[in-house]
Amino acid sequence: MKITLTTKLFAGFVLLLALFSVVVLFYYQLAGQVVQNARKVEASQRISNDASTLLRHIIDMETGFRGYLLIGNERTLAPYYEGERQLIGRFAQLRALVTESPDQVELIDQTQRLFQQWAGYSHLLVAEKREARRRNARQSGLEGLPHRRLTEGLTGKQVMDNIRERLAAFERREALIRQQLRQRLDDSIGRAQWLSAGLAAAALILGLLWAVYIVRVFARRLRSMLDLARRMAGGDYNSQIVDTEQDEVSELTSALNVMARTVGANIRQLESRNQELDQFAYVVSHDLKAPLRGIESASRWIEEDMGKDALPEHIREFLGMMRQRVHRMEKLITGILDLARVGRVAQADETVFVRSLLREVIDSLNPPPGFNVELPFFLPTLTTNAVQLQQVFANLISNALKYHDHPESGTVHIGCDDAGEFYLFSVADDGPGIDPDYHDRIFVIFQTLTERDTLESTGVGLAIVKKIVERQGGRIGVKSAEGQGAKFIFTWPKHPPKAKPAAPAMAAVPPSAVPLPN
Repeated sequence: MKITLTTKLFAGFVLLLALFSVVVLFYYQLAGQVVQNARKVEASQRISNDASTLLRHIIDMETGFRGYLLIGNERTLAPYYEGERQLIGRFAQLRALVTESPDQVELIDQTQRLFQQWAGYSHLLVAEKREARRRNARQSGLEGLPHRRLTEGLTGKQVMDNIRERLAAFERREALIRQQLRQRLDDSIGRAQWLSAGLAAAALILGLLWAVYIVRVFARRLRSMLDLARRMAGGDYNSQIVDTEQDEVSELTSALNVMARTVGANIRQLESRNQELDQFAYVVSHDLKAPLRGIESASRWIEEDMGKDALPEHIREFLGMMRQRVHRMEKLITGILDLARVGRVAQADETVFVRSLLREVIDSLNPPPGFNVELPFFLPTLTTNAVQLQQVFANLISNALKYHDHPESGTVHIGCDDAGEFYLFSVADDGPGIDPDYHDRIFVIFQTLTERDTLESTGVGLAIVKKIVERQGGRIGVKSAEGQGAKFIFTWPKHPPKAKPAAPAMAAVPPSAVPLPN
C-alpha cells in the first residue's frame, strides 16, 4: 500500500511538532536549572550581606565600648546598645541560611560563642566603669576598675580579632561557594543556549528537507500536468499523463487525462460539425440564390414580353418591388454568410497602414461630392488582420453615409487615441443620430431602425462589426442622441491576440472617451 501525499504532509507536520515539543521540553528543563542556580547565587550573596551586617554591628559595639572606657560619657554607649539590639536573632538567622554547609554552621557557632564571651567581658567593664564614675566623677580611663588587667592584657582585643577572623573565613568560604554557583549558572546558561539552538537548527533543517522533498514531489507531477495543459492549448489532445502513485494527485491527473480526451473528442466533433455547417451554408446559399435569380429574370421577361408601355403602372411598380425584395434577399443571404465566416476563415496578420486602409475604404464607397470624411493627424501602423479591420471601417463609414439625412453636405470624422494595449478608434457623423433606447438593439442581427422599404438594409452589418471587434479582444459602443449625430467607438489591439493576449479594453480607455456598454 502506497503512502498518500496527505499522509506524507501530515507525517511531516507531526514530526516537526514533535521536534519543537522536544525543544520546548529541553528548554524548560534547562531554564529551570538556570533559575535554580541563579536563586542559589542570590541566596549566597544575601548570606554574605548578612554576615557583613553582623560584623558591622559587632564593630559598632566595640567602638562604643572603647569610647566609653576612654572618656566615660554615656552617650558614647549609644552605638554599643544599638548594635546589641540589632544582633538579637542575627546569628540564628544566618545559621538558618547555611544549614546545608556544616563548615559554615561551625564558623557561625564559633563566632557566636566568641561574641558571647566578648559581650560578657564588655558588660563587666562597662558596669565597673559606671560604678567608678559614680564614686569619682573625675575618674578617667581604667583607673579604679577591678578588672582593668583584662583590658590591659588585650583580652577583649584578642576575642574581637578571633571574631573578625571567623567571619572573614566565613566570607571567604561563601565567596568560594558563590563562585562555584556562578560557574554552574554560566554552564547551565551555555547548555541551554547550545542545546536549544542545536535542537531548533535540527528541527529547521529536517523541516526544510521534508519541505524540499514534498515540493519536488509536487513540482515534478504538477510540471507534467502543466505540460499536458500546454499541449492541449497547442491543439494536441491525444497526450496523456502516466501516473502510478495512486494518491490524491493521481485522481487529478486522471481527471486531466479524461478532460483531454473529452476536449479532443469535442473538438473533432465540432470541426466535423463546422465542416458540415459550411457545406450546408454554401448549399443553402446556392439553392436560395438560384430561385431568387429566377424570380428576377421572370420579372424582366414579363416586362420585355408585355412591353413597358403596355404594362399598367401598378404592375410595373409591383415588378420593381419584386426585384427590390429579391436584391434585399440576396444581400441578406450574403450578410449571413459573412457573419458566419467571421473568425472561421484563417487569415494571416500583416502590416497595416491604417491611413492607407481608410483611403481605400473611402474610395470603394464612392461618397457623394459634398460628403466629407476627415482623417486625424495620427493614424497608427500595426500588425493585424487587414481584411477584418477594413470590414469594420467599411461598415461604419457606409452606415454613416447610408443613413445620413443630408449626404450632399455630411461629414464623418475618424478619430484615434492611444489606450494602453489598444488603439481607441472612433467614427463620428453629423447625421440624424440614434435614440439611446436603441443603442443595444442596433448591434443585434436583422435589427434596423428604418423601414426596409424606405431604405435598403439587411441589419447584419453592425452585427458583423461587433463580432469582428470582440473576436479581436476589443469592445464597441455608440454615443448618440436624436438630432446630434452618432459616434461609434471601438478598441483594436496593438498586437495580434495570439502574439500578445489582449487585456480588458476598457481598463485603458481615457476618461474623456465614451464609455462602452457592457
